Amino acid sequence: MIELVVFDMAGTTVHDGDAVNLAFREALSTAGLSVDPSEVNGVMGLAKPEAIRRLLGSSATDPRIEAIHAEFVSRMQRYYATHPAVREVDGASRVFSELRREGVKVALNTGFSRGIVEAIFQRLGWDVPGTMDGWISSDEVPRGRPAPDMIRELQRRLGVSVTRRIAKVGDTPADLEEGYFSGCGLNIGVTTGAFSRRDLERFPHTHIVESIVEVPALILTAGISGD
Repeated sequence: MIELVVFDMAGTTVHDGDAVNLAFREALSTAGLSVDPSEVNGVMGLAKPEAIRRLLGSSATDPRIEAIHAEFVSRMQRYYATHPAVREVDGASRVFSELRREGVKVALNTGFSRGIVEAIFQRLGWDVPGTMDGWISSDEVPRGRPAPDMIRELQRRLGVSVTRRIAKVGDTPADLEEGYFSGCGLNIGVTTGAFSRRDLERFPHTHIVESIVEVPALILTAGISGD
């Protein structure tokens, strides 16, 4: 019985035209660094300061990380507030509503910091409790993906006692690793982001789907909260 579905944001429920990759590279360029897009894809889904640290190949105390992250956040907030490419992934709100009508809680989590999430929600008109039951950003917990901290905190906030009754849905290897390390009963990859089915199949998963519109059938087949 699945009681809670935790969806990723960019690339899974939010369409942004690959803006995250570009913003990473532009933010790094302000520090005189040039990074290939494929290198950025390799850290997608992680908490953004950790992603920057890995791209720099440095320690967590590198003073450049904070400055580059601030530049990244500024660019993403501006982009999500103004760019015409920003929209929900087709069917996202319908998926949320369908699950919630059946008694399944819906939450979002992300490698973004809180300010970027708030910019996205304002742009899309999403909120709690209107659109979802909860959300969390990576700067609210000690460790971002692939650690289980965000899912464990959502589990606590939303009163889900058994981790196997949680489903994780995301478009990156970090999402799938997060679901695995959290012990989620369903761990679903979607191919609407930067990674193909073949890419995602290399990581722990129970299902790989082409779109989140396929998710409710998987969740409701697994069982509805309260059955």
